[in-house]
Amino acid sequence: MVFGATGTVGAYTCMYLVERGYEVIAVGHRKSDNGFFAEHGMSYYSVNISNPSDFDILPTDVDSIVHLAGLLPARMKGYFPQRYIDVNMTGSLNILLFAERIGVKSLVYSQSIADVAYLCGNKTPIPSDAAPKFPINNDHTIYSITKTAAVNLIKHYAAKCGFQYYILRLPNIYLYHPNPKYYVDGELRWQSYRLMIHLAQRGEPLSVWGNPDKVRDIVYVKDCCQIIERCIASGAESGTYNVGTGIGTTMREQVEGIVKVFSPKDKPSPISYDLSRPDAVEYIFDISKTRKNLGYIPKYSYIDYLEDFKKELEAETFSKLWGTNLDI
Repeated sequence: MVFGATGTVGAYTCMYLVERGYEVIAVGHRKSDNGFFAEHGMSYYSVNISNPSDFDILPTDVDSIVHLAGLLPARMKGYFPQRYIDVNMTGSLNILLFAERIGVKSLVYSQSIADVAYLCGNKTPIPSDAAPKFPINNDHTIYSITKTAAVNLIKHYAAKCGFQYYILRLPNIYLYHPNPKYYVDGELRWQSYRLMIHLAQRGEPLSVWGNPDKVRDIVYVKDCCQIIERCIASGAESGTYNVGTGIGTTMREQVEGIVKVFSPKDKPSPISYDLSRPDAVEYIFDISKTRKNLGYIPKYSYIDYLEDFKKELEAETFSKLWGTNLDI
């Protein structure tokens, strides 16, 4: 059972699991999925996880729960901290009460890189078991407090009920969605990599801000889905696991790759570098624990991800659920 099934990682996860033979029950906040999940052999239930009575409609013959439901700063217009508490804390508690009632064997939860943001800003790989610490004074503070509380609730109910738990620490997960924008401090902005792709498709100039040798761990959504599936199937020990590649891709490599994959061959976008602009925050995840315990081997290199992103953009696999690029 996948909560948050109509969201970005949730929808890809549902598709990934059903293609590998799992019986998937999709649960989302949207009233209608426009028949998307039934078209792909899945049942869909509309549930507001903040409302305990909504859970009464759900099937109870469930082995594993994948909890990807949550409210993100990137999807909040304005700033309403109570909503983080209602969804990320109360909603998670309701999912755990449901898990206790039906006796699940395992639960997978998506935690945010925000809990180790204090370790970002250099090339030292961040370990899976790094001590969490939420940011104290920015637009992610209340969000991070509620996500950290949800993790502690999960650990409590896992100990109480005896199910395995997997806390997956997610950085930015790269994927195709028709909407290329998100909210920063409640204001709508382009995602930088989506703007780069948009410009590259038209052969327009690209400007790289700051030090082009700063790196990021670029994780494609289908590798994230692989880790989720391995949590369900492996029976590995409970704990926190990093979702990453263990490889730092420089800003220079990122932009050059975008031009290679998306620019017209006869009109590649010229690239310039502006060292006077702020640097990107760099980070790399240590995935040794994820490799050892879950048997995870990243499948998608940076270029592989871009090539598959392009295929997804052209196929519009989730058009019934999200609309198309032309609808935005």
